Amino acid sequence: VPTVRRWRHATLPTCMSSGQVQQVLDGCDRRTATGRRDFAILMLLARLGLRANEVVTLTLDAIDWRSGHLTVKGKTRRPDRLPLPQDVGDAILAYLAAARPKAAEEHLFLRAQAPFRPFRSSAEIAGIVARTRDRGGIEGVPTGSHIFRHSLATNLLRAGAGLESVGTILRHSSPETTAIYAKVDLPMLMKIAQPWPGEQSC
Repeated sequence: VPTVRRWRHATLPTCMSSGQVQQVLDGCDRRTATGRRDFAILMLLARLGLRANEVVTLTLDAIDWRSGHLTVKGKTRRPDRLPLPQDVGDAILAYLAAARPKAAEEHLFLRAQAPFRPFRSSAEIAGIVARTRDRGGIEGVPTGSHIFRHSLATNLLRAGAGLESVGTILRHSSPETTAIYAKVDLPMLMKIAQPWPGEQSC
């Protein structure tokens, strides 16, 4: 029996609505040190679309507070300079001022329990996402941190942003990578959809 061919980009990217993203953010108890740290991490994922590994490797000197920029190293290991939104900067500052352990570590985010070491891998970021997602009461979406990149791209498109702008924000090296999100812009697809032969169009 021949196998069924799997077409590239055949599925829709899973995402959360803006309201669901806010519910996850609200799942962080910012009265605690761990909650402040997790909130700052989730803000970087939700507002800037950072990858989990980019959050893990962030260092204290990656933030230029004077110019309001953040430098991250993406998949290509090439430094990318991103604007630091006010709300993201406020979340990081709250973590640094009242929650980050006093440790001689260059990494921005540290574990909340001694010994205060940096995260070992992106799996620990995925664990933070899963826990806060559950506290926010969100069901039916993946637990990984990449859900925030998909959600950011999808919600930007639905708000009227173009694919090129989305690709720039997510720092895609190829337009083909961004093209998968064209399928979630349903109003645009309805405008160009052709009627099925012999049937009335939708």
